[in-house]
Amino acid sequence: MSTTVDTARLRSSWNTVADFGGGVPLFFYSTLFLANPHLRQMFPAGMSAQRDKLVRALGRVVSHVDDLDSAVPFLRQLGRDHRKFAVTSEHYPAVGQALLATLEHFLRDEWTPDLAADWTAAYKLVADVMTTAAGEDERSSPPWWNAEVLGHERRTLDTAVLTVRTDHPLTWLPGQSIAVETELRPRIWRYYTPARPPREDNLVELHVRMVDGGAVSSALVQGITTGDMLRLGSPVGSRLTLDHGRDIVLICGGTGFAPMKALLGQIAQEPVPRKAHLFLGARTARDFYDAPALRALDNALPSLRVTPVVSDDVRFSGARGMVGEIAVRYGPWADQEIYVCGSPAMVAGTCELLYAAGIGAERVRCEDFSGYQDPVGAGIDVLKRG
Repeated sequence: MSTTVDTARLRSSWNTVADFGGGVPLFFYSTLFLANPHLRQMFPAGMSAQRDKLVRALGRVVSHVDDLDSAVPFLRQLGRDHRKFAVTSEHYPAVGQALLATLEHFLRDEWTPDLAADWTAAYKLVADVMTTAAGEDERSSPPWWNAEVLGHERRTLDTAVLTVRTDHPLTWLPGQSIAVETELRPRIWRYYTPARPPREDNLVELHVRMVDGGAVSSALVQGITTGDMLRLGSPVGSRLTLDHGRDIVLICGGTGFAPMKALLGQIAQEPVPRKAHLFLGARTARDFYDAPALRALDNALPSLRVTPVVSDDVRFSGARGMVGEIAVRYGPWADQEIYVCGSPAMVAGTCELLYAAGIGAERVRCEDFSGYQDPVGAGIDVLKRG
């Protein structure tokens, strides 16, 4: 997608504005809500932890509009996903006007008619891609799915497994994530990965672990009971979906097991299941919260090898250490596709170990925690798993 805007000037001006730090999002939101007070209800009540995300994402995407071709699939997905916030095409001009007013305020004399025209054109390109995708999606799917909680099992102090049933079919690829909202935390959406492939009975299994300061995860683990209703967004992501026909190595910790369980469920449906080696990490043996399902997978898949790894329990008789280190030690993995999921620190550390062992980045699949953010719920950002 070609443009005639001066992208070098866009980047330079954005870098200048970004240097003003927290004052930028404060001015942006003040401008947006003053001119459009009805938009305030689309955002969470408390915005202190996320108010800068929208502005950061807008500036980053728009100022790199010369690379829009490579971003189009992502922007299309983002436009479709924004439907769950009740975002419509009428909202995009308001956000664009607030962005331009913010840039003008902080750039002062550097804000020229030519620069304003460049920012206007660049924002329009991004908004057009997103609104077109949302319009196409509206013809075939709802903005969200209502889901009744049928089961809520507290497996450990901080981990729960939820079984929910959607009001109509929701289809995803194993390894994709879906956004979840609870009325206990209205207008705050967080992404979780279903732990099984889609089912004809519309059941979805979610694994949730409480994180420090996590409003949604705490509500889902501690506050939800059977009979409660959740809202689920459309599936997103492709980094953890199965690719090619290669044998695979799965390395995970905590509730990072959820997407791996879904992938193994998909492999079990293959005519000739590929070989898979699962490395499942935990601090203690008690933290293997889904052991029965793990044993069932082991029995159902002769091509699966499972290696539990414990880091902090000297009484554990199996592999002890960090799960990434153990997985690398079991190599070399010359041809396998390698999937990694867990906390951001675990994912980053494991990937570094894999690269240091000579495994090319093209064979390592993991979530990119830096690239995902949410637009209205987290700002108008771009996809972050939360």
